[in-house]
Amino acid sequence: MSSKTTEGIATPLRIVTVPEFVKYKSKARPIVMVTAYDYPSALIADSAGVDAILVGDSVGTTTLGYETTIPVTLDEIIHHVRAVRRGVSRALLIADLSFGSYQADPADALRSAVRILKEAGAQAVKVEGGSNMLNTVKHMVDAGIPTMGHIGLTPQSVHIFGGHKAQGKDKESARHMLEDAAALENAGAFGIVLEGIPAALAGEITAAIRIPTIGIGAGLQCDGQVQVWHDLLGLLPGKPFRHAKRYVNLAEQIKSVMETYALEVRDRSFPTEEHSIN
Repeated sequence: MSSKTTEGIATPLRIVTVPEFVKYKSKARPIVMVTAYDYPSALIADSAGVDAILVGDSVGTTTLGYETTIPVTLDEIIHHVRAVRRGVSRALLIADLSFGSYQADPADALRSAVRILKEAGAQAVKVEGGSNMLNTVKHMVDAGIPTMGHIGLTPQSVHIFGGHKAQGKDKESARHMLEDAAALENAGAFGIVLEGIPAALAGEITAAIRIPTIGIGAGLQCDGQVQVWHDLLGLLPGKPFRHAKRYVNLAEQIKSVMETYALEVRDRSFPTEEHSIN
């Protein structure tokens, strides 16, 4: 198992289960979640000690080249969850249900969730929506599938919102969001992602429910935070989202390596004798 070092002493990192994840809230222990979409990124994130890894439908915009998350299929999610599963030994593995794989009815959602757990090895699923998803969440939880909610800026509703716009900024929508969070908890959700909402509202929701809230662009008062792998590492061009902190610009570093490699091949300085079989 992976380990972390405290004052020079290596201590094993705990395997994170759904009950353990939920307990972090009562312990006031901030939850660290990151997205991953393949084996190498999962292996690195897991060994770094993150609490949960989300195979999000953001795979569409970060890895598959789609403009939105909407084209992502259930089969594509399953493909990437399988790869991530091979790199995870201790973090809780959660997968998004893709657009169109769960909205029709609760039975449809259950079939999709069962596939993700059975065929790919996820331990939980996440669905977008509030009061409109209550029957779906309850149906999946009753069937033994840990389910996480997601309210606020829900990317699968991008066409309704008219873009990726912050939500809950007026009193009425904020009230509905508070009600949705409480209803999702009552339906059996083990946690809720709060995306793109005012920090004060996120704090109010976090204080009002007993299950963890995971923020993305929702301020410091959430019980944990989730960030996209490519945003953290600066792997995509363009200005990062306001909610994202770019810790390093790997895109530029990788490009520089590729340019050096190409130059060495073209001027025949690579491979050297060291990199050749004699």
